[in-house]
Amino acid sequence: MTAPDDDRFDWQAAEADLTNTAGPDAEVVDLDTVRSRRQGSVTPDDGDASDLDDDGEDAESMADDRDREGGPVDAAEGIPRDVLARQRQRRPILADWARSWRGFRAAVRHQSKDAGYVTAYHAVRLPKYGVKTTVYAPLGLFRGVGRALHWASAEEGNWHLRQAAATRGDADTWMKLDARRQRQTVWRWWVLAGAAGAMVAGGIVLAVGPAWWRWVALVAVVPLLATLGRPADKPLTDRVTEGSRYRKLTAELVRRALTSVQMSAINSAVAKDPKAISFPVDIHRDGPGHLAVVDLPYGVEAAEVVARRGKLASAMRLPLDQVWPEPAPGHTGRLALWVGYEPASQMRQPAWPLLSTSAKVDVFKPFAFATTPRLDTVSVDLMFRNWLFGGQPGSGKTFALRDLVLAAALDARTEIRGYELKGVGDFAVLEPVMAEYGNGFDDDTLTRCFAFIEWLYEECRRRSKRIEHYARLGKAPENKVTPELASLKGSGLHPLVAWFDELQELMTSKHGKDAGELLEKVIKLGRALGVIILIGTQIPDKDSLPTGITRNVNSRFCLSVADQTANDMILGTSAYKNGYRATVFQPVSEAGWGILRGFGPKAAAVRSFYVDTTAAGRVVTRAVTLRQTAGTLPTPDEQTRTVAPAADVLADLARVWPGDEKAAWNETLCGLLAELRPDVYGGWEAAQLTTALKPHPAVKVADRGRRIDGKPVTRRGIAHTDLLKAIAERDRNRSAG
Repeated sequence: MTAPDDDRFDWQAAEADLTNTAGPDAEVVDLDTVRSRRQGSVTPDDGDASDLDDDGEDAESMADDRDREGGPVDAAEGIPRDVLARQRQRRPILADWARSWRGFRAAVRHQSKDAGYVTAYHAVRLPKYGVKTTVYAPLGLFRGVGRALHWASAEEGNWHLRQAAATRGDADTWMKLDARRQRQTVWRWWVLAGAAGAMVAGGIVLAVGPAWWRWVALVAVVPLLATLGRPADKPLTDRVTEGSRYRKLTAELVRRALTSVQMSAINSAVAKDPKAISFPVDIHRDGPGHLAVVDLPYGVEAAEVVARRGKLASAMRLPLDQVWPEPAPGHTGRLALWVGYEPASQMRQPAWPLLSTSAKVDVFKPFAFATTPRLDTVSVDLMFRNWLFGGQPGSGKTFALRDLVLAAALDARTEIRGYELKGVGDFAVLEPVMAEYGNGFDDDTLTRCFAFIEWLYEECRRRSKRIEHYARLGKAPENKVTPELASLKGSGLHPLVAWFDELQELMTSKHGKDAGELLEKVIKLGRALGVIILIGTQIPDKDSLPTGITRNVNSRFCLSVADQTANDMILGTSAYKNGYRATVFQPVSEAGWGILRGFGPKAAAVRSFYVDTTAAGRVVTRAVTLRQTAGTLPTPDEQTRTVAPAADVLADLARVWPGDEKAAWNETLCGLLAELRPDVYGGWEAAQLTTALKPHPAVKVADRGRRIDGKPVTRRGIAHTDLLKAIAERDRNRSAG
């Protein structure tokens, strides 16, 4: 078959003929050469026009181009310019660590620390190095002179070649090699002579020059000679460490670690495609460590890798608290893996900024609370927030909660009340600035704590009326407390911080149900009224921490917990599934570490600042000074104490009962009691009367309604029949005793 010189030739048929029907003597056609002729245009004159379609193309031909994987569905020009601009990512001119003062400082600190260690390590071994240098330097001198003479003779390699030529009897080759050696040795001897002359001249200069010149020359030359004279397996200096303290994060190391965490989805994907694990951003320095942003194989979520933090650290041969994986922004399959220069337990956390003598706090503005594994400071705020702290014993929960109370103490406007139901006195250092403080888990303290919650509920009612009043005056535009109202004396809308540590003690007592219902109401109502609730608990189950409370708390800090249930009770449903797992932290050894949620777009692992009791005392001293200046320091007479009433409350209530009223409000009864015995009941409020009635279960304190000016009004009070019943029951008990 003869191939025409145009595109109408059936190349497939030709190749089939050559392959299947051509004999051994058939002419082999270079298909690449022939195909290159197809670049010209096709005209009907080049062949039979009947074989062409209407558009001039061969109906039987087939394009020889490589198959494409497919182009974009939508052309790039169809995407709006603003979207393209947002998606365009340019490589930064400077690395991340060099563009932030924190990152630069961390890098310098790390390098300086290593340099200082290496310097000190070698400095203490200088005598040993001096002895070795003294021994090896003379040997190095003789060895160096011998090497110089050998080099000048140009015998290296040439002698063996000449010997081989002589053995073969090849005189011509021998003469050529020797002539080449003579040409080389001429200029080499001149170089060697010049060097020797320079050394002699240098020696004369050193001899007549200052003494320090000779010392400098000695320091420079002797170690060099010792290096030449030492055995190959005996270096002059010792190795600083037996192993690397920090393994630099590389793509290969990350891939190997991810394929070692026993996840079949990752391993099978990498087996099919080694590039199934990709890096959308270059691995770069980030603070005191390196950050790798990893796109995991399709269908693998970052949360699954976070759950295997221990195996990931094992695969990287690093301590657990040196490896910090977390979900990265973008999609659920993107992982942010940060590896520190050293374990977090060995990294020195900076001092709490509020320990500075000039530090002040405005609860309406953020203040420092914790640090990230990268030692970035995490700031939080108190106003319009309620907090929940949860963690098992030894997790650092109480000290983290105390940090917030200490910060609140530095705002002189803030009133602080709280109960420590563990009974060890961790918050006793704050007693001088607290208007109410209880410590213990005895019945009396639990009763007072419940009465305090009732008082909070009444306080929310009072504050709501004040907010309504100031809103009419245009001073509360969003119907909530403003900094101006909080600072206005007499407004009654100053910030109020109410804290409860080990709340589960109250919730599992006889007051638990009522306390849970009231506290839930306070949390819902108090946010806009300047009432801030801080709760700490060890047992976050539905009985110890009602779900109505956890659902309405907007700031959560989950420290070390034992299981997924506790984790999600504190951080919220699906937190564990989404990769936010406080179960990875160890109590005691990683105290203060936890997952902080409610600040920023996602939860994050942070470590609260550790403030010991001595440092806390210094903060309280400054807080006392600030409050004395502002006139807001509570006096001992104003502070709530555990003092039983000196009079018979039931009898006094019966004496002051208003007429034939079937029920009376507590606040009305308090006023009447104060008139009867001002020294005992003076300053009592409704909550205190409720507390005094707790030992008498027959007297039920409940909402009592009546109409005032045609409007229904409901407040806490008691019924007259309950009071008479309680008195009769008490008298019967006394008679029986």
